Amino acid sequence: MAHRAFPAIPYAILTMLEGPPSITRVTARLVDRDPAVTPERILADLVVPPQFEHERFSTYVPDPAQPSQAAAVAALEAFAARLAEPSKSRAWFRRGAPPESRAGVYLDGGFGVGKTHLLASLWHAVPGPKAYGTFVEYTNLVGALGFATTVDSLTRYRLVCIDEFELDDPGDTVLMSTLLGRLVEAGVRLAATSNTLPERLGEERFAAEDFLREIQGLSAHFDVVRIEGQDYRHRGLPSPTPPMDDDALAASAAAWPGATIDVWGDLQGHLARVHPSRYGAMLDGVTAVHLVGVRTLTDQVQALRTVVLVDRLYDRGIPVRTSGVSLDRLFSQDMLQGGYRKKYRRALSRIAALAREDDTPEGASP
Repeated sequence: MAHRAFPAIPYAILTMLEGPPSITRVTARLVDRDPAVTPERILADLVVPPQFEHERFSTYVPDPAQPSQAAAVAALEAFAARLAEPSKSRAWFRRGAPPESRAGVYLDGGFGVGKTHLLASLWHAVPGPKAYGTFVEYTNLVGALGFATTVDSLTRYRLVCIDEFELDDPGDTVLMSTLLGRLVEAGVRLAATSNTLPERLGEERFAAEDFLREIQGLSAHFDVVRIEGQDYRHRGLPSPTPPMDDDALAASAAAWPGATIDVWGDLQGHLARVHPSRYGAMLDGVTAVHLVGVRTLTDQVQALRTVVLVDRLYDRGIPVRTSGVSLDRLFSQDMLQGGYRKKYRRALSRIAALAREDDTPEGASP
């Protein structure tokens, strides 16, 4: 792939590096990456992300002060045991099954209580074939394959896991209601996580009452497991990591093999040109992301794209270093009080955790 010059990186960042700016001295940029992603890759990527590759039920440590956490582990272990029984693998949850035998389990709780950890643990505990992805990744799958092909592909799985289940618009509501209904009819088991109870999906985002039938249909597929607790990513931790100055940020990027550095405004423009289904591929081989001149987002579309990017960064455990505003000011106060506030607060929790990551790859300077 040809690499362009770096006129958008501030002069102060370029001049502090030894020698003339080049791809060998100036770190690569995300804005130079425009990956092509095939439908086959999208399907192949429906696995537990690297961040949770080694997590199991045994590695989840319930908070003794929150009994619901230990209860959630027990409920999911029992669910996994039922799925592992070959004689019941495709018939247990078909249409006409008793009410106590719902097709799926739905983990509801706040940020950082370990929902994704437990969903990944369930995925690891159940024999394949199986799929794991975020809600957005499944809607992107339909866009890439078409509805009929997506149904045909997913009905071959024993278990479909959906992380961060959210309904942001009426189209998604109808789409997911129909898709999950088809999967349930085919005997596929479902597991999902969300910060919103299933019967309240879509509230404050669109006229959810107009789609009550679809929302109630989605809710009927799941037994809800509530998980209480504080955000483990911030439990007992100090205030958010302060941003770096530009020179220190550039020095970190230049010393870190496989890192990228991008000017915040340029990256926002690039995210508008790359479909969110390709954000994960855009991070292939990246070991750390450096963002120059971060500013508070006030545009809803830009903010939602940034949420998707943060989720893909978090999935891969990629450290983030920034200059500009503090990351707790990434989204405007209006956004943090609006209909998408749960998305934004989850993203703040995750990017703050990535900013604290201090594992430096071998060969890099700290």
